[in-house]
Amino acid sequence: MEEEDDDQQNILDLVKELVNRLLSQNPQNPKPPISNHNPNSPDFQNSLRYAIRILSSRLTPSIAPDAAAIAESIKRGLATQGKSSQALTLAELYNKFASKTGPGSINNKWAVLYLLKIISEDTKIAQNAPNSMLLLPNLGLNELDLSNESRISRDFKRREKGYDNGVLLVSKDPENLLEIAFREFVNLVKEENEVSEEILVRDVLYVCQGIDGKYVKFDANVDGYVLSDSIKVPRGTRVMVRKLCELGWLFRKVKGYISESMDRFPAEDVGTVGQAFCAALQDELSDYYKLLAVLEAQAMNPIPLVSKSTSSSNYLSLRRLSVWFAEPTVKMRLMAVLVDKCRVLRGGAMAGAIHLHAQHGDPLVHEFMRSLLQHVCSPLFEMVRSWVLEGELEDIFAEFFVVGQPVKVESLWREGYRLHAGMLPSFISQPLAQRILRTGKSINFLRVCCDDRGWADTATEAAAAAGTTTRRGSLGYGETDALETLVVEAAKRIDKHLLDVMYTRYKFKEHCLAIKRYLLLGQGDFVQYLMDIVGQELSEPANTISSFQLAGLLESAIRSSNAQYDDPDILDRLRVKMLPQGTGDRGWDVFSLEYDARVPLDTVFTESVMARYLRIFNFLWKLRRVEHALIGAWKTMKPNCITSHSFTKLQHAVKLQLLSTLRQCQVLWNQMNHFVTNLQYYIMFEVLEVSWSNFSNEMEGAKDLDDLLAAHDKYLHSIVEKSLLGERSQSLYKSLFALFDLILRFRSHADRLCEGIYELQARTRASSLSSQDKTKSQRQTRDNLSEPGSWFSDGRKALEQRAGEFLQNMGQELEEISKEYTVLLEGFLSQLPVQQHVDLKFLFFRLDFTEFYSRLRPGT
Repeated sequence: MEEEDDDQQNILDLVKELVNRLLSQNPQNPKPPISNHNPNSPDFQNSLRYAIRILSSRLTPSIAPDAAAIAESIKRGLATQGKSSQALTLAELYNKFASKTGPGSINNKWAVLYLLKIISEDTKIAQNAPNSMLLLPNLGLNELDLSNESRISRDFKRREKGYDNGVLLVSKDPENLLEIAFREFVNLVKEENEVSEEILVRDVLYVCQGIDGKYVKFDANVDGYVLSDSIKVPRGTRVMVRKLCELGWLFRKVKGYISESMDRFPAEDVGTVGQAFCAALQDELSDYYKLLAVLEAQAMNPIPLVSKSTSSSNYLSLRRLSVWFAEPTVKMRLMAVLVDKCRVLRGGAMAGAIHLHAQHGDPLVHEFMRSLLQHVCSPLFEMVRSWVLEGELEDIFAEFFVVGQPVKVESLWREGYRLHAGMLPSFISQPLAQRILRTGKSINFLRVCCDDRGWADTATEAAAAAGTTTRRGSLGYGETDALETLVVEAAKRIDKHLLDVMYTRYKFKEHCLAIKRYLLLGQGDFVQYLMDIVGQELSEPANTISSFQLAGLLESAIRSSNAQYDDPDILDRLRVKMLPQGTGDRGWDVFSLEYDARVPLDTVFTESVMARYLRIFNFLWKLRRVEHALIGAWKTMKPNCITSHSFTKLQHAVKLQLLSTLRQCQVLWNQMNHFVTNLQYYIMFEVLEVSWSNFSNEMEGAKDLDDLLAAHDKYLHSIVEKSLLGERSQSLYKSLFALFDLILRFRSHADRLCEGIYELQARTRASSLSSQDKTKSQRQTRDNLSEPGSWFSDGRKALEQRAGEFLQNMGQELEEISKEYTVLLEGFLSQLPVQQHVDLKFLFFRLDFTEFYSRLRPGT
C-alpha cells in the first residue's frame, strides 16, 4: 500500500511539473510564469484539475482496434486523392511497422495509426475551414466555462492576438453544420434518384464480374451493359454508370475467350502457347477478382473512422469507384485488344503479335506486357532450348518456327527441316532463326546419319560458355541476348564437331579427291590403261557387252596403275555403270563409272549431284576417246610403218597420188590433234585443277555443313559452266560434239586408208621377191587373196588401177572431212567470244592462235 501511495504521489508530481512547463511556454500568456508564483494559485489549480480530468477519462474511439484495417483505410484515401506513390510508400512502411515485435516495440499499433490518421484529417480540415477549428492554446481554463459561445469568443480573441499553434483539438464544427449539410444533400439526392447510389455501385460491381445487376443488365442489341431508360437517375449518374460498365464488357470478352479456348484444348489451333496465354490472362483476372472483393466488402460494410459526422468520407460512391477502376480498365482494355488480335493466331505468330503491343511508352503497360509475355513465351523458349541443345522438336501442335518432315536419310539435311516464316516471332531475327535451325539440324545429322553421340558434351559446354544450363526453364522472354549467346556458342561448337566427324571419321576430303581422280579422269595412268583394255570391248554393240566383264577390266586397270595404292574403301566404291541403251549404240556410248557415296557422304553427293558428275564424266570420256582415237591413227600413219621405197615399182602417177593422200591425211590429223590437245589442256588444268584448288581453300574455311555444301556446289557449278555443259552453252556443246564425231569418223577413214596402203605395200613387196620365193609366195598369195574383189586377183595392171581408184576415193572423202571440219571449227570458234564466262573467251584466243599456227606449219 505504501508503494502504491508513493507511485500516486510521483504521478501527481509529474503532472504538476508538466502543467507548470506548459503554462510557462505559452508566449501569449500576459501573466508572469506560474513557476514563480505559489502553486496554490487559482490558474494553476484550474489547469491542474483539467489535466487530471483528461488523463483519467475512459473515452474510447468508435473504431475496432484493427491496425490492418486502419492502414488499408489510409491507403485507400491516398489512392482516391491520386497519390498512388504515397499509398505504395505507406504500404511498405506499414509492413515494416507491423513486423516489429518483442521488447522495445509498440503494443497498440492501431492506436498510433489512428492518431496519425486523425491528425492528417484535422490538418486538412483546418486548411480548408480555419474558422471551424477551436483550439485551446491555454490550459488555464475554467472547467465549468465550456459553452459554445464562450469558447467561440475566446477563440476569436486569441486569433486576434496572432496565436494559431493549438495544443489539443477539442471540437470540429460545434454546431454540427457539416453533418446537417450532408444530411440535406442526401435527402436532395434521394428525391432526384429512383435508385440509390449504393445500389448502383453494387450493380456495377456485379457487372464487372460478368453478372447482371438488378438495374444494370447486358443488352445484346447494343453489345454492352446499360441502365434501363425507365429508371429515373440524373444524366451524370447514367453517364458514369455506362463508363464504369465498360470494364464489365471488357471482362466478359476476355473471360469468354479463356473459356472458349480451354474448352477446345488440346485442339491444334490452341496449342501450348495459346494455353499459356489463357493462363496468363487468368492470373490477371485473379488479381482483378481480389480488387472486386475488397470493393464489394467496402460497399457492403464501410469502415467508420472517427465519428458519425466523418463516416461519409468512406462511402464508396460511383466517382470513387471510377478512381479504383482506372488501372484495371487500362489492363482489361489491353487484354481485350490482345484477345481480338490473337483469336486466329497460334504459336510463334501469337507470341510475335503480343510482343508488338509491348513496345509502349507507358511504364504500366510495358511492365504488364512484359509479365504477360513471360508466361506466353515460356513454351516457345522451351522449344528453342530443346532444339538447340538436344535436337528434339517438341512441337505437338505445330507452333514452332522450325518444321520437320519425314524424308530419306540422305535428304535429312537438305529437306528434313525448314523455317516456317509464319510462326517466326518478331523478337527473333531471321539470321538468328537460321542459326537456330542449323544448330538443331546439325545435332540430328550427327545422331541419325553419323551415329555420333559426341554432340551431347558439346551442347553442355556451349550452355556453360553462354552462362546458362541445359535444364528446362533456363530461358525466357526478355533474354534475347542470352538466347543469341547460347545459340552462337552451341552452333560454333556443334558445327565444328560435325565437320571434324566428316573430315576425320568419314574422310570427306579423301572421297572428294577420289571422285576427281576417277570420275573426272584426273588419274592419267589409270585412265590410259583403262581405255587401252576396254577399247576393243566397247567397240562392240552395246547389247552384246557384259557389265561383269567390264568390271573385271576395271579391276585390271586399277591393279596395273598407281590406283592400286589407294584406300581399299575408296576403290571398293568405284564401279562400272551401263547407261540406258539406244538403237545402234556402241559400248562407248553407254559405258561410265560411278562412285558409291554412302551415308553420310550422300548428303553432299546426292543423286542430282552424282548425275552432274556423270554428265561431266561422259564429256571427259568422249574427249579422252577422241584423243585416244587420234593417237591410234597416228600409230598407223607414222613414217616407220609406211615407207615410200616399198612403192618404187608402182606407176609414178599412182605413187604421187598415194603420197598426196597420205600428206592430206597427216595435215588433217595435225589440225585435229592441235584442237583436241589445247581443249584437253584447258579442261584438265584451267577448269578442273583451278576449280579444285578453289574448292580446297573453301573446304578449309568452312564453318558448318552448309558452308561445305555451298563450296561443293560452287565447285561443281564452276566445272559444268567452264566445260561447256551449262544451260547457256548448249549450242556450243552441240558444236563441240559434232567436231568429236567428225574426228572419230576421220579415224575410221584413216584406218581404211592405212589398211589399203598396207595391203598394196604387201603386194608390191611380194612382187620383188626372188623367183624361187616368188613362186612359193604367189602360190600362197593365190590361195589366200584370190577372192573376188582382192587387188591380187587380177594381176599388176588391175592392181594399179584399183589402187588409183581407192586413193582417189579416199582423197575425196578426206577432202570432204577437211571442209566439214573447217566449217564446224569456225562455227565453234565464232561462238566462244559471246560466251558470258570469261574463261571460255580466253579459250578462243588459245584455239584461234594454235589453229593459225598449225596452218602455217602443216608438215609438223
